[in-house]
Amino acid sequence: MTATVPLRPAPAPGMPPLADLAEEFGTPAYVYDLAAVRSAHADLRAALPQPSDLHYSLKANPHPRIVAQLAALGCHAEVASSGEVDHAVEAGLAPELIQLAGPAKTAATVSHALDRGVRRFSVDSPADLAAVERLAAARGRRVDCLLRVNADESVPGTGLTMTGVASQFGADASWIARDPGAFRGRGAARVVGLHLYAGTNLKDEDALLAQFEVSVRIAAGLARALGGLDEVNLGGGFGAPYAVGGQRPRFAALAARLSDLLDTHLPGWRAGAPRVSFESGRYLVGDSGTLLSRVVEVKVSKGRTFVLLDAGVNHLGGMSGLRRLRPMQPTLLPVSGVETGEAVRCAVVGPLCTPLDMLSPDAVLAGPEAGGLLAVPNVGAYGLSASLIAFLGHPAPVEVVTDGGRVVDVSRLALRRVSIR
Repeated sequence: MTATVPLRPAPAPGMPPLADLAEEFGTPAYVYDLAAVRSAHADLRAALPQPSDLHYSLKANPHPRIVAQLAALGCHAEVASSGEVDHAVEAGLAPELIQLAGPAKTAATVSHALDRGVRRFSVDSPADLAAVERLAAARGRRVDCLLRVNADESVPGTGLTMTGVASQFGADASWIARDPGAFRGRGAARVVGLHLYAGTNLKDEDALLAQFEVSVRIAAGLARALGGLDEVNLGGGFGAPYAVGGQRPRFAALAARLSDLLDTHLPGWRAGAPRVSFESGRYLVGDSGTLLSRVVEVKVSKGRTFVLLDAGVNHLGGMSGLRRLRPMQPTLLPVSGVETGEAVRCAVVGPLCTPLDMLSPDAVLAGPEAGGLLAVPNVGAYGLSASLIAFLGHPAPVEVVTDGGRVVDVSRLALRRVSIR
């Protein structure tokens, strides 16, 4: 597979020139544009039926400026760790708008969430529900819980399947239907709804509707078994390009089609009985981010040209929400110093002392030279926070946040070891 670089990246309207940002703040650098976040949020809200709530999944990007921007737009937060609880609260989200989800929630994680004011949990089993209830009761708190449901049928066309198969996520729908009493909650933990999430990164509207249809039908059936629901969280899976060029899809007819589906199976939803909610990470922030990297050296080994960058899989890649360490063929767009001259077929690699640190094994760059600047687009989601920044101890990239043509925040993550005794 060949990654070519025919175009120079254009910053979003009103955004400072990328080359200027690299010159001022250095590289590697992640640049996030809050105007792009607002645009993505508007597009997604237009694609969802109303009324409905929208949760931002912090695992996509927990940068406090991004979380704060989405909170200001009315998003709730979906978090999966004590660290994400802290990110959400410190970015200004009201604790009652934060939901803690995820398998294997430890007592320490749940306790931390409760102590920071979180009162809403997604639980994956009767044991998980009982643990949340016990910890809440010990603090004299009452909490609301959604049951995470694993469908009994798979949904075709999902990018990363999270339901319909044997899974660590949630309780099988057949288990809940067979023994609803075990899932109703008691004492300090009240079960108020369902949490369904079928798959991720779906760019096709028909595929999205297919997964929501399965989820809505399950919710309608379990509502009867559980004696009613206050909320049905239908998850998300809204796709967007990752580390390659391209535009976010617009789901022009999804809101109307979903509304019809909800009218059929959950007819009280328009009056909030139940309230319907969705969640998204990558769609909301994916195209807000660009990674800037400088060419350190160009050299030839046994007839093969290597372009060595100051960013590698420690800064982009790693898990990246995907299945293996090196799944990418990122688009490498020239910003300066690599857009003229003869086209060269080359391997683009990072600074790590492992042959796995290969961003592109077969790229074509026009006149690559030391000092040239490259940009990887669409990395606002599953970029830095999903990478391997602890490996080999290179400094994390600087993160630059822009808005309305201004730089509004510049920071850098730092890892440090803390003594615990």
